[in-house]
Amino acid sequence: MDLITKGGPLMWLLFGCSIIAIAIFLERLFYFHRARIDVGDLMFGLRNLIKNKAYTEALSECAATPGPVARVIHSAIRRYSSPRSELREIVQESGQLEVPKLEKHLSVLLTVAYIAPLIGLLGSVLGLVDTFVQINAVGGFATVSEISQGVYEALITSAAGLMVAIPAFVFYSHLRTSAKNIIYDMESAGIEIVNAIGDFRNAPTDIISIRPDQDEGSEEKGG
Repeated sequence: MDLITKGGPLMWLLFGCSIIAIAIFLERLFYFHRARIDVGDLMFGLRNLIKNKAYTEALSECAATPGPVARVIHSAIRRYSSPRSELREIVQESGQLEVPKLEKHLSVLLTVAYIAPLIGLLGSVLGLVDTFVQINAVGGFATVSEISQGVYEALITSAAGLMVAIPAFVFYSHLRTSAKNIIYDMESAGIEIVNAIGDFRNAPTDIISIRPDQDEGSEEKGG
């Protein structure tokens, strides 16, 4: 609190920027933690269900799995009877709708990283101006101690601006990388689910079924 008081009113602005950066980082970190899933395990189970034409069970599996990857897959399975080209468009459109959700608030975090040093620099300039105004008010005479004290207080905001900007940019880089990884998972899972639906659509299932007409024919032969 002593540093905030010495740094002037702009220190409170930097303090607010730091709170915003931390809040966005924690919120996005929690969101990405819930959004990340084991795509390989999910696709392995879905491929078996689609192979056996168990589309209802596949939809239930996607609905029970959180995250944008599962929602993209769900949009394709809902339209499993559509042509392959149309399925690709469905997956692409669904993925495009998920991207803004992944990048939510990241621009604010990047803005904080950019403007925090500028706010700190502005505070330092204003502090130095105030120091020389005070020196001029007493006739231009001041001791080295008084001048150094004024410069010290003026430079506090510059240091605070960098202390806010550097972590904010690190937070942004980390979250941006996480978002890109999830987008890649969406794209790869979308391609895989479209191929799975197209490959298994007309393939025979592994489920053994007894047709009624076959039962009747066997009974007649037995009679």
